[in-house]
Amino acid sequence: MFKKAFWLTPVVFFSFTVLLISTCDAAVSGTCYDCHTMHNSQSGDVMATYGTDGKPWKGSGPNDALLRGTCLGCHGMGTGSKIVTLPGGSQVPQVYHTDGTGDLAGGNFAYVLGAKGGGASDAKGHNVVDMGEADDVLDTAPGGHGVTDSVLTCAGSNGCHGIRKPSGYTPLQAVKGSHHGNVSGQCSTATDVAGSYRFLWHVKGYENDGANPWQNKDASNHNEYYGQTTPMSSGTTCGNCHHDVDMFVYPDNNTISGFCATCHYDFHMLDGIGNDITSPFSRHPSDVVIKNSGEYAVYTSYDVNAPVGRTSVAAAMSNTVSPGTDVVTCLSCHAAHGTNYPDILRWDYTAITAGEADGKGGCCICHTTKDDP
Repeated sequence: MFKKAFWLTPVVFFSFTVLLISTCDAAVSGTCYDCHTMHNSQSGDVMATYGTDGKPWKGSGPNDALLRGTCLGCHGMGTGSKIVTLPGGSQVPQVYHTDGTGDLAGGNFAYVLGAKGGGASDAKGHNVVDMGEADDVLDTAPGGHGVTDSVLTCAGSNGCHGIRKPSGYTPLQAVKGSHHGNVSGQCSTATDVAGSYRFLWHVKGYENDGANPWQNKDASNHNEYYGQTTPMSSGTTCGNCHHDVDMFVYPDNNTISGFCATCHYDFHMLDGIGNDITSPFSRHPSDVVIKNSGEYAVYTSYDVNAPVGRTSVAAAMSNTVSPGTDVVTCLSCHAAHGTNYPDILRWDYTAITAGEADGKGGCCICHTTKDDP
């Protein structure tokens, strides 16, 4: 599915952090040859070989920035592990894998191609062109405009990660230097790519950098998303998304939902959900406070199947939810790269039934009384 929900996970998405980060102010660590090759040759063999045989993103190089793999070449190796350890000890989070123990927080493109889950479907993820699988249903982002499925990439002018200039930025140009300067943990500045949450330019948040990096594992081990109490409004200009003379694209409110709104603006902007933050909404709200009343007041223990947003940039992970303060985001319901469910949802929407205490969660994680018999 092209650009439905996202990523991105964001993305977003998700993340394209190449090496293991150990502290909040640390850049990459590990041996240089894990990621780079000086001449793409060693003992007569090419070195740019990351990726899975038969996949369009493998290639043989040479690649820009002397890299041994492209975005998906490094982060979509297609192995049975969601985190790959390279020969020199560096760890690489995977967004295309067949690991049966689960996925990273941003999801998994493997559901789109059917390498994992209940069968291939374009509706299960963002169709980045690197996968070689164009969307057969959607041509542009639902609820939005702009990038088409024929040019959607992981990063760059037509992607999610890195600098998003309307034209002229290749994926590697967009993220060049970011891995070496990467900020892990609290990303509270986000003025450059390295300091932005998961390299989503100008998005703030907290990256899980503990014992389970890149994962939303449980209530005490997860990313923390940044949100605000009122979503962006498109207004009469494009100024909430396009900035400066070069028309760089990023959300002026620094939230993950605002980021998704740069493509899916009808779904995540104030004028798309009903022009105010008061129910009833015409579309499900994001960047809106979870009410501290009624059924919502009961959602107080953090559930990674419905993560919330914080209205200040978290400095640590929290296992609690504070109705009346915390907010719903687009990632409360969707993952960035891909899931095993249509619309990149975190659960099977068709199986959620009102009035049945079936324990399936989903919508009822926030709407806590809707499954009461």
